[in-house]
Amino acid sequence: MSERAAPFHCPYCGDEDLRPHEEGHGAWECAACNRAFQLRFLGLLSRGLSGGPDDRRNGGSDDRS
Repeated sequence: MSERAAPFHCPYCGDEDLRPHEEGHGAWECAACNRAFQLRFLGLLSRGLSGGPDDRRNGGSDDRS
């Protein structure tokens, strides 16, 4: 199994100075704002992968036929 991608920016301050945190898998710390956070995969959404960005705003597919 391959490693997951690392975050590029801190979700709190937007800085890029991130390092793995010692708390465990998916935990990161930001040197700029001195916060620690954890990323985790929750699962797939029930609506699947069928739509684009408009589907998220409208709550479903855009069938106007």
